[in-house]
Amino acid sequence: MSFTDWKIDRIENILPEEFHQLIDKNKNHIAKTFPVTLTNSDSFKKAENFIAVNLDKEKNKEGFYFFARDIKTNTLIGYLCIKTIDYRISKCELGYFIAEDFQGKGITSKMVAEALNFCFNELMMNKVFICTSDVNFASQRIALKHNFQQEGILRDEFRNGDGTLENTVYYGLLKSEYLKNEK
Repeated sequence: MSFTDWKIDRIENILPEEFHQLIDKNKNHIAKTFPVTLTNSDSFKKAENFIAVNLDKEKNKEGFYFFARDIKTNTLIGYLCIKTIDYRISKCELGYFIAEDFQGKGITSKMVAEALNFCFNELMMNKVFICTSDVNFASQRIALKHNFQQEGILRDEFRNGDGTLENTVYYGLLKSEYLKNEK
């Protein structure tokens, strides 16, 4: 699947029912890594509230939301959020997932590239970080592919979807590193 087969969409264009469908279809796939999003979107009503809350967060510049959409079917196939924004320090976190059927096609990597451009050039962040479970190797590969540096491992930092505490691998990318790699 090439970039011409899908596009990045913004939250104001997302219908609660299509977000709920993305979550419902991929609930087993994201249960361990996105438990809060899954819990907050496991019914149409909750998905409707999730979209409304995040629309407000975006209006207040507390979070920003990007979605991958398959152009042929017009269905959502991925989600990326910019969260944990600290304007005082100029840093933020990325969280993302791609539908199980669309893994390995470069979509997540392209979404992260677009989000990094947004974070560094529009939000004027100095640092973007990714926190991922120490067993989520796909997310770790995305971080490393985009030149993030592993800064540490936070022990028992994340409670996954089945309630187990897991270590979190913390990756960071500074704007200076991003700009150096963009040349």
